[in-house]
Amino acid sequence: MKDRGIVPSQNEKVMREDDFLVSRTDLKGRLTYGNQIFFEYSGYSESELLGQQHNIVRHPDMPRGVFKLLWDTLQDKKEVFAYVKNMSKDGSFYWVFANVTPSLDEQGQVEGYFSVRRKPKPQAIAAVTDIYRKMLDEERRAGPRDACAASVALLNGVLAQNGVSYEQFVLSI
Repeated sequence: MKDRGIVPSQNEKVMREDDFLVSRTDLKGRLTYGNQIFFEYSGYSESELLGQQHNIVRHPDMPRGVFKLLWDTLQDKKEVFAYVKNMSKDGSFYWVFANVTPSLDEQGQVEGYFSVRRKPKPQAIAAVTDIYRKMLDEERRAGPRDACAASVALLNGVLAQNGVSYEQFVLSI
């Protein structure tokens, strides 16, 4: 992620119960659509977001390993669920429970990605915050070249200890 000069703050924007953030991207992850609620939470206007990489809202507290898992799942033409901490243009943050699916053309080829995010349960945020912190620590320890692999290995170890898949874990909290 390119440094945008935004300093993360401790100001949290808590989603309303009936909010749904919706976006679409092309194959490279560039935003091609966003709904008004997405613009509201991100703090960016439509013209500032469209054409930008979706990771413009990525918070530095998010481990790279989570996104590796997400992209690997999407490459298999499968939907993925994830808890994600995003960062607004003003440095504040907001948590989402994301469902990301590949958009397929008439021939079954992926032409982009569709994401719908809603308000996560507080207990889910608590559960993933500790795991994400450990994943980030592992990424720092491993260094940039091996960060994703180390982070994913740590997550897979936690999942194995609990006898669940990633999807089972995410949907159970």
